[in-house]
Amino acid sequence: MKLPVPLSFEWNKGNIDKNWQKHKVHYKEAEEVFQNDQLQIFPDLKHSEKEKRFVAFGLTNSKRKLSVFFTVRDAQIRVISARDQSRRERKVYEKEKQKYKPKK
Repeated sequence: MKLPVPLSFEWNKGNIDKNWQKHKVHYKEAEEVFQNDQLQIFPDLKHSEKEKRFVAFGLTNSKRKLSVFFTVRDAQIRVISARDQSRRERKVYEKEKQKYKPKK
C-alpha cells in the first residue's frame, strides 16, 4: 500500500477525542507513526466492507508502539482508531521488522 504524497491527514472531532479518551493517544502522536521508520502496513480485511481499511504498526517519536487503523480518502489519511499494540500485534510487528533489517 502506497501512502499519499505529500503525507496529509483528515481528522474529525469525534475521532480525535475518541482516541484520546479511550486509548490516551493524541492525534499528533498517531500521525508520527506514519513519519517514522519501520512502519508496517497491512490490509484490515475484517473492517473493509464499505471501504478499504488498513492497519499501520509503528513507532511514535517517543518509541511508543501503536496500531493505527485508517483509510485513505481524497489523498488524505483518515485515522479511524489509534491505540497501543496488543501482545499479538507486537509479535507481528517485530517479526516483520526483522525482514527489513540491514544485514551486517
